Amino acid sequence: MTKDVKTEKCAALIREKQITEFMAELGSKAPVPGGGGAAALAGAAGAALGAMVGALTTGKKKYIDVEEDIQALMKEALELKDRLLALIDEDAEGFQPLSEAYGLPSETEAEREEKARIMESALRKACKAPIEMMRCCCRVIDLCGEFAAKGSRLAVSDAGCGAILAKSALQAASLNVFINTRMMKDRAFARNLEEEAEGLLKEYTVQADEVYGMVYKNLRNI
Repeated sequence: MTKDVKTEKCAALIREKQITEFMAELGSKAPVPGGGGAAALAGAAGAALGAMVGALTTGKKKYIDVEEDIQALMKEALELKDRLLALIDEDAEGFQPLSEAYGLPSETEAEREEKARIMESALRKACKAPIEMMRCCCRVIDLCGEFAAKGSRLAVSDAGCGAILAKSALQAASLNVFINTRMMKDRAFARNLEEEAEGLLKEYTVQADEVYGMVYKNLRNI
């Protein structure tokens, strides 16, 4: 199976809800889907859980004062879910040029120079999807915090679950940034990406833990 066909198959599996087969593909020796695709899927699940809280809150008299806010949050959560699912494909597509670049000949100086040039471009492309996953996951954590604070008390655990899934996805996506930036020759470009990724990790892993802690205390009556 070619990478293009495999990428499309994985996208179809997600669309058709064949999660068991997708997981089988994830566990195979083929390079895609890999950690990036798994991160995007986890982030999408976190966003979907946030939207679920919204769906269970809207239309309830008890939450009429936050109805408008919840509807807006739910709309954004569903958009993030769709974007993260799309990033499964984009991550696989972004990895393909890099996978091909590894196999280029490097016997002569000219070949080594050409391979280095192509590798540098491929490394940049391979970072695009995971850094966007990180940005999306941070917003999912924001939304889950709002859902936990404003949403139905009957679904507050789902808001906490969403935040923790998004945190895991954020951390997983960061590794897919760092594995590529470490090989870049353009260190200024690499540092910019690394600094953004480190900043998102520093702020949002803490924020996700705060959402989880708030939900935990609520459920445990602490």
